[in-house]
Amino acid sequence: MRHCINCCIHLLPNDLHRQCFRCRGPDHNNQKCPVCRGENKIPLYTNSKQMKWLAVLEVRTDHCESWNGFFCLRKGKLCSLMFGLIIMTLVMVSYILTGAKHGLLLIPSPFHYGAFASNPSLMDNESLSDMKDYYQPSKMNISYVRDYPSIKLIIDTITSKIEFITRQRPDLEELRKQEPHMFSVIPNKFLPNSKNPCWYEEYRGNATEDPYATNSYALYSKRFRIIFDYLRKVFWNHLYHYKDKHYRLRCLPHFYIIGQPKCGTTDLYDRLRLHPDVRFSAIKEPHWWTRKRFGIIRLRDGFHDRYPVEDYLDLFDLAAHQIQSVLQSDAVKEHGKRNNIIIGEASASTMWDNNAWIFFYDNSTEGEPPFLIQDFIHAFQPNAKLIIMLRDPVERLYSDYLYFASANNAMPVRLQVGLYVVYLLDWLTVFNKDQILVLRLEDHASNMRYTMHMVFQFLDLGPLSEKQEALITKSPASNTRRPEDRSLGPMLPTTKAILRDFYRPFNTKLAQVLFDDAFLWKRT
Repeated sequence: MRHCINCCIHLLPNDLHRQCFRCRGPDHNNQKCPVCRGENKIPLYTNSKQMKWLAVLEVRTDHCESWNGFFCLRKGKLCSLMFGLIIMTLVMVSYILTGAKHGLLLIPSPFHYGAFASNPSLMDNESLSDMKDYYQPSKMNISYVRDYPSIKLIIDTITSKIEFITRQRPDLEELRKQEPHMFSVIPNKFLPNSKNPCWYEEYRGNATEDPYATNSYALYSKRFRIIFDYLRKVFWNHLYHYKDKHYRLRCLPHFYIIGQPKCGTTDLYDRLRLHPDVRFSAIKEPHWWTRKRFGIIRLRDGFHDRYPVEDYLDLFDLAAHQIQSVLQSDAVKEHGKRNNIIIGEASASTMWDNNAWIFFYDNSTEGEPPFLIQDFIHAFQPNAKLIIMLRDPVERLYSDYLYFASANNAMPVRLQVGLYVVYLLDWLTVFNKDQILVLRLEDHASNMRYTMHMVFQFLDLGPLSEKQEALITKSPASNTRRPEDRSLGPMLPTTKAILRDFYRPFNTKLAQVLFDDAFLWKRT
């Protein structure tokens, strides 16, 4: 699978060709390679083998080993990799941004400069050079308007070869072999009088010991040390004492908001937190299933010590304390009532991020991940409920770009995150359709009361008073576009058209799976 990309499609500079794995290897033949011979006769090459979708596309000047991360997703052909690289380049140079930024070729926004984008005479580089004194001080470059027909041909070739193949679900025993410690900590059965998967675990420490002394979240997340300081103070008071032994209540979430990034998950999380029967983890996005349990904080930083499952369970102690109080109340003891508090977790990486598997699991299926996050969640919680919030994938990509480019001084193009149906089909291999609620950000923004009612019904939450409901549905939206980004215009029409062409077959399949044409995003 480590081809020279230039041997497949002649769109990249020769320095990348010389650095690629295959060209440096003993199998490369300079006489057969069309680029080495100076020819340009092979515009596109497709491989018969299945490949994984792009993991995380980032524009970097070093870390050549990160190319391994490109081969971490699934259900595509080699040509999708090529197109991803093209899109990465196009998106980076074609957003209409105001002001100059180092390392980016930018053009002014049509929102500020009138007829710039709509004037055909300005749609070539020569006209732009004549206008450079007028548009100050940005260094400008127009998008690849003239290249669109050839790019469209590539897109059509890619989309004609897309296959949606059902993955093979691993056996439970195979999962146990991969994560024996996790299976030793989480039991097979949970308390019958709680909606959440909760259980009692014997605590062998004493009142002077710090139960969170080794918790990785407490050690490395400075923002949440106040929470852990509070938990230390009240920990002993919330233990259940029985026959000279001490037990602590452990809980996993009843529901997960699993994705997607920049699709309104933060707003949904903030509104659900206001419901009197809903509790969340101490940290909004633990990213434990996808990253922390592998020792990954950020891929570019390498690996740290793995976060054990006990560290993850500690994040739900605040909620467990409240559930414990309810379970020990006289009303529950006498009448056998169930606890109505439910716990949620909202890591937007849970749905799609399987990057870590290549470092820890044997590649026994020709490049496909043998074990996915949902396999393990289902093994412990076959009745878990999952909430997914989606938006037009083109708009999602632009929002992603603005967030990373401005907030983190990085420029990733996470093209693969918008392939929603690829991930959804994988989740549907282990979970039933009625366990997954799929929402659209566009619907949530236009009728928040309706979408929140859908969520409440899905989670079996009881009715609210008018005051409580108003508090949840009428509060300002969370995590909206930052003030510094509001003056920035949209991406160029050509780039948007290219992206829409690329995402169209995935949106079409998504609409078919969900029986809802709204997921075609034709009106946005």
